[in-house]
Amino acid sequence: MITFAAAMIVLQPSGGPASASPPVDWRAAEAPYLTDHVQLTMPERFARAGEAYFDHQSPPRWVVFQAIERPAAGLPTDAPVETNYAMYVAKLRYEGDRVAGLEAPVRVSPAGSANTCGWFELGDAASVVFGSTITAPAQTDSPGYSRDRQRYSWQFPVEMEIVSVKAGRGTGGEPDWSDGARSAHKTLAMSRPGYDAEGSWSADGRHYLYTHVAAGTSDPNIWVWDEVRREQTPLVGPPGYDGGPFFSPNGRWICYRSDRKGNNELQLFIAELARDDASDPGRITGTRREIQLTDADGVVSWCPYWHPSGSYLVYASSAAGGHQNYEVMAIDLAPALATTAGAAPPAARTARVTHAPGFDGLPVFSRDGAYMMWTSQRGPMVEGESRPSSQLWIARVKGQPAWGESK
Repeated sequence: MITFAAAMIVLQPSGGPASASPPVDWRAAEAPYLTDHVQLTMPERFARAGEAYFDHQSPPRWVVFQAIERPAAGLPTDAPVETNYAMYVAKLRYEGDRVAGLEAPVRVSPAGSANTCGWFELGDAASVVFGSTITAPAQTDSPGYSRDRQRYSWQFPVEMEIVSVKAGRGTGGEPDWSDGARSAHKTLAMSRPGYDAEGSWSADGRHYLYTHVAAGTSDPNIWVWDEVRREQTPLVGPPGYDGGPFFSPNGRWICYRSDRKGNNELQLFIAELARDDASDPGRITGTRREIQLTDADGVVSWCPYWHPSGSYLVYASSAAGGHQNYEVMAIDLAPALATTAGAAPPAARTARVTHAPGFDGLPVFSRDGAYMMWTSQRGPMVEGESRPSSQLWIARVKGQPAWGESK
C-alpha cells in the first residue's frame, strides 16, 4: 500500500486538464470485469481521498480510508489548513444487495497528524490500525520517495508509528465511531525509532506485515511482527524502496513493490515465506525465494493487492496510459507460482481493468471478492479545479480478467 504521509502526494496527471482528453465510455470498456460503479467520496467534502480498505465481513460493511478535507466555509483567510492525510472510517450504504454509497465518514486520527495505510483488525470492524505521527510531523522535508522529484512523491516521517484505535459498541454490537466512543490511540508493540507504516495483519491475526525505515536512513525495508513471540523479523531488505506488502490469502506468500534498480521505477514482486512449522507452527522466519513479476524500462507498476482466490494480483501501472494516466491492471500468478526455485518465470499474462482518463490505482478487493474499491480521477470537478480530484470508487466484480501476453 502506498503511504500518503506528511507530504501531499500528487496523483494528478501532468499536462492539461482531463477534459482535453478524448471522451471515454469507461463503463462500457470496463463492463467485462466491473459493473455497478459508485463514487464513494465526494469532492465537495474532500479535496482528495485515497487508499481505502474493507473490513473482513462478507458482504463488506465498513471501509477505512485516508483523505484531506476541504476547509470549512466561513473560516478566516489566515486559518490553518491541513495538508496531511487524516484517517476516516465509514459504513457502506446498501440499496438492496448493492453498495450505493457511504454513510457519513468519521475522522479517527488526531488533528494535525500525518496518517496513512489504515486496516481493520481481523474480525472486528470496531478496531483499526494505521500509520500516524500522532502530532504534526516536525520535519517537512524528510527523506521519501518520488518517481521524478516532481510528481508521485511522499515522505517517510520519523515520527510515523503503527497505532490502533477502537470504537465503542452501539445497538446490536455495531461499532460506534462517534467521537465520545473512541479510545485513545495506542502505539503497537512493534514501534521503534524511524518510520513504520504500510501494514496489514495476516489472516490468522498472528503476524503484522509492515514497512520500516530506520532512523537516519532513507532505505525502506519489509518487516514482520510476531504477536505471539513479540519479536520482529526482517523479510525483504535489498537496497531500494521495498514496501506496500500484503499477505496472500493462504498466508504463504507476500506481494510488494520495490525500486530494486534504484531508478525510482517501482516494480512488482512476490516472495514465498519461510516458516518454522516443526517447532512453532505458523511462525515466520524469513523468505524462501523472491520472484519479480514486472520489469519494463520506463514503466512503473506498484500497489499490488491479492484477489481472494490467490491466483492473481491487481495493481496500478503506467504501461497502458503512461505516467499521465495510470490504470488498474491484473497479473496472472499461475506462471510464476509454477516455477521452481531459481528458475525465471515465463512471460506474465496481464489484463487491463480500468479505462478512464486520469489516475486509477490503489485497488483492493472485499474479502468475498464481490467488490473492488480503488482511487480514481474519473469523477466530476468542482469549482476551481482544472481536473477531477482523486476520490474513492467501488464496483462489483463480474468476471475474470481477460489475460493477454506482456512483453
